[in-house]
Amino acid sequence: MEVNLRFSHDMDDEYEKLFRRLNPPRVVIDNESCKNATVVRVDSANKHGILLEVVQVLTDLNLNITKAYISSDGGWFMDVFNVRDQDGNKITDEAILDYIRKSLGPESCFISSVRSVGVKPSMDHTAIELTGSDRPGLLSEVSAVLTHLKCNVLNAEVWTHNTRAAAVMQVTEEETGSAITDPERLSRIKELLCNVLKGSNKSRGAKTVVSHGVTHTERRLHQMMFADRDYERSDDEVLDENQRPNVSVVNWYDKDYSVVTIRSKDRPKLLFDTVCTLTDMEYVVFHANIDAEGQEAYQEYYIRHIDGSPVKSDAERQRVIQCLEAAIERRVSEGLKLELCTTDRIGLLSDVTRIFRENSLTVTRAEVTTRDGKAINTFYVRDASGYPVDAKTIDSIRQVIGQTILKVKGNPDELKPASQESPTRFLFGGLFKSRSFVNFGLVRSYS
Repeated sequence: MEVNLRFSHDMDDEYEKLFRRLNPPRVVIDNESCKNATVVRVDSANKHGILLEVVQVLTDLNLNITKAYISSDGGWFMDVFNVRDQDGNKITDEAILDYIRKSLGPESCFISSVRSVGVKPSMDHTAIELTGSDRPGLLSEVSAVLTHLKCNVLNAEVWTHNTRAAAVMQVTEEETGSAITDPERLSRIKELLCNVLKGSNKSRGAKTVVSHGVTHTERRLHQMMFADRDYERSDDEVLDENQRPNVSVVNWYDKDYSVVTIRSKDRPKLLFDTVCTLTDMEYVVFHANIDAEGQEAYQEYYIRHIDGSPVKSDAERQRVIQCLEAAIERRVSEGLKLELCTTDRIGLLSDVTRIFRENSLTVTRAEVTTRDGKAINTFYVRDASGYPVDAKTIDSIRQVIGQTILKVKGNPDELKPASQESPTRFLFGGLFKSRSFVNFGLVRSYS
């Protein structure tokens, strides 16, 4: 049976390669026809997931998609995207334009198969995937355990939504800088991290997965939170209707489509988050119209399930609405944005997040990156009690970490004006002035 499945898989790949040779994708980039955006046109043989792959390439370049027209009836896929850079300008950098042509054109490996988004082998690092109940100080506890186990965090991304948390972390051995391969050591890491994730909440599960692979982090986070059912809400939960995206699903019976419309506040990567969720729920987008020129984004999709049917029941319709709402909300930046840039070292993430925890700040989202020996980290933080973050608390934290190392970004309204109370005292005030700190006994209970 296994041989037959492998044979069928290989035949599918060969057929796909032949079809692509006969019908190579075509990419046209136009900087003339639109006065305020670069127009990217993609024509290709149609496959389930191809729209996500194209959107992924554009959003990974941090390009903002302001308009899009999508049509994929029959065997052909035709997309038009209006894109701008982060400053709102056309794309004129030839290196970026050439990358788009190669990534989406005939030489592309991105749209050869939806399997290209999966895990690829890597011996540079070990990937750790975590899901569990969110609580104040969780990232600090996870980071402390990894430091105690002599794991260095190279990159990490953490999302929280609806009392759940998910993280993808890339770690290496502290001594060698290579991937962690010892089975017993990996088992120990999984066990301790799973204990941290469980905490005192036994009503919802926790999960730790370790692999030696490379995957698309943001798509993986969507998949993890979807599998963890973060879209489910309790019946007594009170929601702010002004903050929720407006999602509707109706059936167009004449054409056998379900029409999904979404109105929400625009933000970067919004289209990726939506298309990612529709794809992972196994819906095919046949037509779509996207307009995000202003502060509000309008998205309209004509979809069918991969089995060819539109949405069949009210329960299915509600599930689609809930999942799309969750996909949009996961990346909404709740809290005060802090950016840290300094020389990377072992235990940096543990030390910084512990300082946040000691000052009653909880991390709602985090992006941790190491590049050329530099740590470039972004944290969104809130007061653990739900109140706005006190300006004096942030000033005191910055004095300890360094005014030039930790900077406040984003909306100043997230800060509560400084009170006249005495400044916060830190147990480890000289933390960043000395390299002699190690564990401070914080993780004894995990070992």
